Amino acid sequence: MPYLLILIPFLALILINFIPKGKSLVPAFWVCLLLFSAQALAVVALFFNAGPAGIGRLESLLGFRLFIDRTSLALLLSVGLVGATALLSGWSLIKKEDQQFNFINLVLIALIGINGISMTTDLFTLYVFIEVVAVASFIMIALFKDRDAFEGVFKYLVMSVVASLLMLSSISFFLLAANGTSFAAIRAAAAVPGSFVTQAALGLFVCGLLIKGGLIPFHGWLPDAYMSAPAPVSVFLAGIVTKASGIFTLIRLVRVVGLNANLSEILLVVGTLSIVAGALAALGQKDMKRMLAYSSISQMGYIIAALGTGTALGFAAALFHFFNHAIFKSQLFINAAAVEEETGTRDMDRLGGLAARMPVTGITSVIASLSTAGVPPLAGFWSKLLIIIALWSSGHVGYAAIALLASVLTLGYFLSMQRRVFFGRLLPELENIKEGAAGLIIPAVVLSTITVGVGLVFPFFLNLFVK
Repeated sequence: MPYLLILIPFLALILINFIPKGKSLVPAFWVCLLLFSAQALAVVALFFNAGPAGIGRLESLLGFRLFIDRTSLALLLSVGLVGATALLSGWSLIKKEDQQFNFINLVLIALIGINGISMTTDLFTLYVFIEVVAVASFIMIALFKDRDAFEGVFKYLVMSVVASLLMLSSISFFLLAANGTSFAAIRAAAAVPGSFVTQAALGLFVCGLLIKGGLIPFHGWLPDAYMSAPAPVSVFLAGIVTKASGIFTLIRLVRVVGLNANLSEILLVVGTLSIVAGALAALGQKDMKRMLAYSSISQMGYIIAALGTGTALGFAAALFHFFNHAIFKSQLFINAAAVEEETGTRDMDRLGGLAARMPVTGITSVIASLSTAGVPPLAGFWSKLLIIIALWSSGHVGYAAIALLASVLTLGYFLSMQRRVFFGRLLPELENIKEGAAGLIIPAVVLSTITVGVGLVFPFFLNLFVK
């Protein structure tokens, strides 16, 4: 099973490129969409049948092991849902056939990398899969070849190269200290107290992951990359790519090496700074996508802060918010894409009253916004509640208070967005707009249903999830 999650997308990538040109676009779209959807459904089934140790492992021909545990399932499910969402939006928004076909290919390449990130048991192999995702992301951002996109991808590329150098240096140090790069060898090396080489290696890798994740103070590239990318690419980037490359990998690393006092404090400080700075920056934005980008920094800060507690509850809360963020952030970028497609602008000061003409977009945007702010009974409420409880119960009362107060800021800037974009007086020049295309409406409705459904049923699965 684990190896198939890499092999099948790879075979699909080859297959769609062997179909004669001119006849390949529709089959390629459906193959890719079915692949993402099937992965999401398979992971849901696996979640309820998985034992605590995981699902299974498989030896590859190259000798490395792939392993699925409950941590892996969070990423595998998220990429299935977000990938299907990005494909549907791309089908509606990308007009040129060659660009659409390239987008499908790049999303498949990214799927291979993200699935590999979720299942590998070796640090160097993990790095390789991260770079696979990064290369696909660079090309996707510049898919339309416009100036803003090239500027955004250049900033992303520069920061990503710095992160790659840090991670490669870290792997070299781990190799010296552990005589290998397998998770088992690294765990054993990290257990030796007072090893400067191991601590330096861990610090370098963590810095690289914070850059990849766009956390404070390494966030400069993220708003430009999200804003300048084509709308379907923004959905994919914000929904899963940066979280898989940076946040999930950090969660996995902490699970492997454990959490000492210094690393715990770093994660708590970086997470809290990201929560507050991201929320404050989002308050002052006029561009809808840029506001959502800063909101992503803030919400990823919650995940990092929860991870910094070092407790089982904090770890569970981090994973749950990881999944929730993938859902509601993808939905908000889908809503932004629908607004831009119909009105021709993302400037919130030039919008207003759109809910009267775009009711589905308006309603789903409200649901996602309230979930992001942590309003009950939506899914985001439960993950934020678990994060605050984890911070409080682990003795980090100040951090818990900041996380709670920052939710008020989150609610504030999302209410401002709703008022400026969807409510208030409909401007005369917007009288003739209509609801977005099916490729934007269907994903928004599905993701909203997940947000509401998970929020309503989560109390019944709370014990299962935390365990």
